[in-house]
Amino acid sequence: MNAKRSDATSATLPWAVAGIALVGFVALLAGQHFRSAPPTTDSQQAASAVDSNGPQGGPDGPVDAPPGIRAPDISSMSPRERADRLFDRIMRLDTEGKKDSVQFFAPMAISAYQMIPDPDADARFDMGRISVVAGAIPVAKSEADSILAKQPTHLLGLLLAMQAARASGDSAGAASYRAKLRSSEKSELAKKLPEYDRHIADIRDALATGTK
Repeated sequence: MNAKRSDATSATLPWAVAGIALVGFVALLAGQHFRSAPPTTDSQQAASAVDSNGPQGGPDGPVDAPPGIRAPDISSMSPRERADRLFDRIMRLDTEGKKDSVQFFAPMAISAYQMIPDPDADARFDMGRISVVAGAIPVAKSEADSILAKQPTHLLGLLLAMQAARASGDSAGAASYRAKLRSSEKSELAKKLPEYDRHIADIRDALATGTK
Protein backbone atom coordinates (compact mmCIF):
# COMPACT_ATOMS: atom_id res chain seq x y z
CA MET A 1 0.00 0.00 0.00
CA ASN A 2 2.79 2.40 0.91
CA ALA A 3 4.65 1.51 -2.30
CA LYS A 4 1.62 2.45 -4.40
CA ARG A 5 1.28 5.74 -2.56
CA SER A 6 4.99 6.45 -3.10
CA ASP A 7 4.71 5.71 -6.84
CA ALA A 8 1.73 8.05 -7.17
CA THR A 9 3.59 10.81 -5.38
CA SER A 10 6.63 10.37 -7.64
CA ALA A 11 4.45 10.52 -10.74
CA THR A 12 2.66 13.71 -9.77
CA LEU A 13 5.64 15.61 -8.35
CA PRO A 14 7.10 16.78 -11.71
CA TRP A 15 3.70 18.11 -12.78
CA ALA A 16 3.31 19.95 -9.50
CA VAL A 17 6.74 21.55 -9.88
CA ALA A 18 5.95 22.58 -13.47
CA GLY A 19 2.64 24.03 -12.37
CA ILE A 20 4.26 26.08 -9.62
CA ALA A 21 6.89 27.37 -12.07
CA LEU A 22 4.21 28.34 -14.59
CA VAL A 23 2.10 30.18 -12.01
CA GLY A 24 5.18 32.03 -10.78
CA PHE A 25 6.14 33.00 -14.33
CA VAL A 26 2.70 34.37 -15.17
CA ALA A 27 2.56 36.27 -11.88
CA LEU A 28 6.01 37.77 -12.53
CA LEU A 29 5.19 38.94 -16.04
CA ALA A 30 1.79 40.23 -14.99
CA GLY A 31 3.44 42.23 -12.22
CA GLN A 32 5.94 43.70 -14.66
CA HIS A 33 3.13 44.63 -17.04
CA PHE A 34 0.98 46.36 -14.45
CA ARG A 35 3.96 48.34 -13.16
CA SER A 36 4.96 49.55 -16.64
CA ALA A 37 1.70 49.93 -18.56
CA PRO A 38 -1.15 52.41 -18.08
CA PRO A 39 -4.50 50.97 -16.91
CA THR A 40 -6.71 49.51 -19.63
CA THR A 41 -9.94 47.60 -19.58
CA ASP A 42 -9.92 43.87 -20.22
CA SER A 43 -11.74 44.34 -23.53
CA GLN A 44 -9.27 46.98 -24.74
CA GLN A 45 -6.28 44.84 -23.78
CA ALA A 46 -7.63 41.65 -25.34
CA ALA A 47 -8.69 43.35 -28.57
CA SER A 48 -5.27 44.98 -28.85
CA ALA A 49 -3.57 41.65 -28.32
CA VAL A 50 -5.39 39.61 -30.93
CA ASP A 51 -5.96 42.06 -33.77
CA SER A 52 -2.98 42.27 -36.10
CA ASN A 53 -4.58 45.24 -37.88
CA GLY A 54 -5.80 47.07 -34.79
CA PRO A 55 -4.07 49.02 -32.01
CA GLN A 56 -0.83 47.52 -30.81
CA GLY A 57 -0.81 48.35 -27.13
CA GLY A 58 2.05 47.89 -24.70
CA PRO A 59 5.31 49.59 -23.84
CA ASP A 60 5.99 50.39 -27.49
CA GLY A 61 3.01 52.72 -27.46
CA PRO A 62 -0.30 52.41 -29.32
CA VAL A 63 -0.51 52.33 -33.06
CA ASP A 64 -3.86 53.54 -34.41
CA ALA A 65 -5.80 51.19 -36.63
CA PRO A 66 -6.69 52.33 -40.16
CA PRO A 67 -10.06 54.13 -40.32
CA GLY A 68 -13.02 51.80 -40.44
CA ILE A 69 -11.13 48.75 -39.15
CA ARG A 70 -12.21 47.45 -35.76
CA ALA A 71 -10.70 44.81 -33.53
CA PRO A 72 -12.47 41.45 -33.83
CA ASP A 73 -14.88 40.20 -31.20
CA ILE A 74 -12.65 37.72 -29.36
CA SER A 75 -15.66 36.17 -27.65
CA SER A 76 -16.28 34.35 -30.93
CA MET A 77 -12.77 32.89 -30.96
CA SER A 78 -11.88 29.54 -29.46
CA PRO A 79 -9.06 29.38 -26.87
CA ARG A 80 -6.84 27.86 -29.56
CA GLU A 81 -7.55 30.68 -32.01
CA ARG A 82 -6.72 33.30 -29.40
CA ALA A 83 -3.56 31.43 -28.45
CA ASP A 84 -2.43 31.09 -32.06
CA ARG A 85 -3.00 34.80 -32.72
CA LEU A 86 -0.98 35.77 -29.66
CA PHE A 87 1.80 33.31 -30.55
CA ASP A 88 2.20 34.84 -34.00
CA ARG A 89 2.33 38.34 -32.54
CA ILE A 90 4.88 37.46 -29.86
CA MET A 91 7.15 35.71 -32.33
CA ARG A 92 7.02 38.74 -34.62
CA LEU A 93 7.77 41.12 -31.77
CA ASP A 94 10.71 38.94 -30.72
CA THR A 95 12.23 39.00 -34.22
CA GLU A 96 11.83 42.79 -34.17
CA GLY A 97 13.74 42.97 -30.90
CA LYS A 98 10.78 44.42 -28.96
CA LYS A 99 11.44 42.62 -25.71
CA ASP A 100 9.21 44.89 -23.63
CA SER A 101 6.25 44.04 -25.84
CA VAL A 102 7.06 40.33 -25.61
CA GLN A 103 6.88 40.63 -21.82
CA PHE A 104 3.62 42.58 -22.15
CA PHE A 105 1.81 39.96 -24.22
CA ALA A 106 3.34 36.77 -22.74
CA PRO A 107 0.96 36.49 -19.73
CA MET A 108 -2.06 36.80 -22.04
CA ALA A 109 -0.67 34.10 -24.32
CA ILE A 110 0.13 31.76 -21.43
CA SER A 111 -3.43 32.20 -20.10
CA ALA A 112 -4.85 31.41 -23.54
CA TYR A 113 -2.81 28.21 -23.84
CA GLN A 114 -3.84 27.15 -20.35
CA MET A 115 -7.46 27.26 -21.49
CA ILE A 116 -6.88 24.71 -24.28
CA PRO A 117 -8.28 21.34 -23.19
CA ASP A 118 -5.84 18.45 -23.66
CA PRO A 119 -3.16 20.48 -25.53
CA ASP A 120 -1.39 18.66 -28.35
CA ALA A 121 2.31 18.78 -29.22
CA ASP A 122 1.80 21.84 -31.42
CA ALA A 123 0.19 23.84 -28.59
CA ARG A 124 2.85 22.74 -26.11
CA PHE A 125 5.61 23.75 -28.50
CA ASP A 126 4.05 27.19 -29.01
CA MET A 127 3.72 27.72 -25.28
CA GLY A 128 7.31 26.57 -24.81
CA ARG A 129 8.59 28.93 -27.49
CA ILE A 130 6.82 31.86 -25.84
CA SER A 131 8.40 30.82 -22.54
CA VAL A 132 11.87 30.73 -24.11
CA VAL A 133 11.66 34.23 -25.59
CA ALA A 134 10.11 35.55 -22.36
CA GLY A 135 12.88 34.00 -20.24
CA ALA A 136 10.78 31.35 -18.45
CA ILE A 137 13.13 28.45 -19.21
CA PRO A 138 11.73 25.96 -16.60
CA VAL A 139 8.31 26.24 -18.24
CA ALA A 140 9.82 25.62 -21.69
CA LYS A 141 11.66 22.56 -20.37
CA SER A 142 8.45 21.24 -18.86
CA GLU A 143 6.57 21.59 -22.15
CA ALA A 144 9.40 19.87 -24.06
CA ASP A 145 9.40 17.01 -21.53
CA SER A 146 5.63 16.64 -21.91
CA ILE A 147 5.94 16.29 -25.69
CA LEU A 148 8.84 13.84 -25.51
CA ALA A 149 7.19 11.73 -22.79
CA LYS A 150 4.50 10.78 -25.33
CA GLN A 151 6.61 10.91 -28.50
CA PRO A 152 10.36 10.58 -27.77
CA THR A 153 11.41 11.50 -31.31
CA HIS A 154 8.90 14.27 -31.97
CA LEU A 155 10.82 17.00 -33.79
CA LEU A 156 9.11 19.89 -32.00
CA GLY A 157 9.80 18.33 -28.61
CA LEU A 158 13.48 17.87 -29.47
CA LEU A 159 13.69 21.37 -30.95
CA LEU A 160 12.13 22.97 -27.88
CA ALA A 161 14.35 20.93 -25.54
CA MET A 162 17.39 22.07 -27.53
CA GLN A 163 16.35 25.72 -27.33
CA ALA A 164 15.64 25.50 -23.60
CA ALA A 165 18.98 23.82 -22.94
CA ARG A 166 20.84 26.47 -24.93
CA ALA A 167 18.98 29.29 -23.17
CA SER A 168 19.93 27.83 -19.78
CA GLY A 169 23.62 27.59 -20.75
CA ASP A 170 23.63 23.80 -21.15
CA SER A 171 25.60 23.56 -24.39
CA ALA A 172 26.20 19.81 -24.03
CA GLY A 173 22.50 19.16 -23.58
CA ALA A 174 21.66 21.38 -26.54
CA ALA A 175 24.13 19.48 -28.74
CA SER A 176 22.65 16.16 -27.63
CA TYR A 177 19.12 17.22 -28.51
CA ARG A 178 20.28 18.58 -31.85
CA ALA A 179 21.92 15.24 -32.66
CA LYS A 180 18.62 13.47 -31.86
CA LEU A 181 16.80 16.00 -34.00
CA ARG A 182 19.05 15.24 -36.97
CA SER A 183 18.78 11.46 -36.56
CA SER A 184 14.98 11.63 -36.30
CA GLU A 185 14.41 14.11 -39.11
CA LYS A 186 13.73 11.75 -42.00
CA SER A 187 11.46 9.28 -40.20
CA GLU A 188 9.50 12.01 -38.42
CA LEU A 189 8.94 14.23 -41.47
CA ALA A 190 7.68 11.15 -43.31
CA LYS A 191 4.73 11.12 -40.87
CA LYS A 192 3.57 14.43 -42.42
CA LEU A 193 2.22 15.76 -39.14
CA PRO A 194 0.43 19.12 -39.50
CA GLU A 195 2.54 20.71 -36.77
CA TYR A 196 5.67 19.90 -38.79
CA ASP A 197 4.25 21.78 -41.77
CA ARG A 198 3.46 24.80 -39.58
CA HIS A 199 6.93 24.93 -38.03
CA ILE A 200 9.01 23.56 -40.90
CA ALA A 201 11.09 26.76 -41.10
CA ASP A 202 12.07 26.42 -37.43
CA ILE A 203 12.98 22.78 -37.94
CA ARG A 204 15.05 23.46 -41.08
CA ASP A 205 16.88 26.36 -39.44
CA ALA A 206 17.76 24.27 -36.39
CA LEU A 207 19.06 21.44 -38.55
CA ALA A 208 21.02 23.74 -40.83
CA THR A 209 22.65 26.04 -38.29
CA GLY A 210 21.86 24.81 -34.80
CA THR A 211 21.23 28.40 -33.71
CA LYS A 212 17.45 28.42 -33.62
